[in-house]
Amino acid sequence: MSKNISFILNGEQVSCEVMEHWTLLHLLREEMGLTGTKEGCGNGECGACTVIVNKLAVNSCLFLAVEADGATIETIEGLASDNGELHPLQQSFIDNGGIQCGFCTPGMIMSSKALLDENPQADRRQIQHALEGNICRCTGYIQIFESVEAAGRSILEHKGGENEG
Repeated sequence: MSKNISFILNGEQVSCEVMEHWTLLHLLREEMGLTGTKEGCGNGECGACTVIVNKLAVNSCLFLAVEADGATIETIEGLASDNGELHPLQQSFIDNGGIQCGFCTPGMIMSSKALLDENPQADRRQIQHALEGNICRCTGYIQIFESVEAAGRSILEHKGGENEG
């Protein structure tokens, strides 16, 4: 059976028909062509498929597409601005060597974004906790943690600049 759903995806209202057994990962990658979200394990263990649904980091391989009805969803494709400027997390991962092979990066960034959206002053322990469900096979965790810390500082500096003007 199929169902019509409507949700906000990366700031845009979308509607589509989904099969009731589809995961959000399938919908994003196979039906919508948003391949930044990766499938690693397919059973919620690796975090490569992490997206943000209603401000929470979720494993899209476990999240049914029909549950997206009425939700607000953010994927890695929605982070850069329309003019191509990278989100502070994306830029920080580049600047601080947080990208190794790159396979885990979208999930790491989306988990980190959910954390920093809630608390841009997150400390190392909070960052480690937020990324517990994300596996990096290249063992680049230190650079990833440093990237998230630097992005948090950048976000705070940007917010401070907005308040000054």
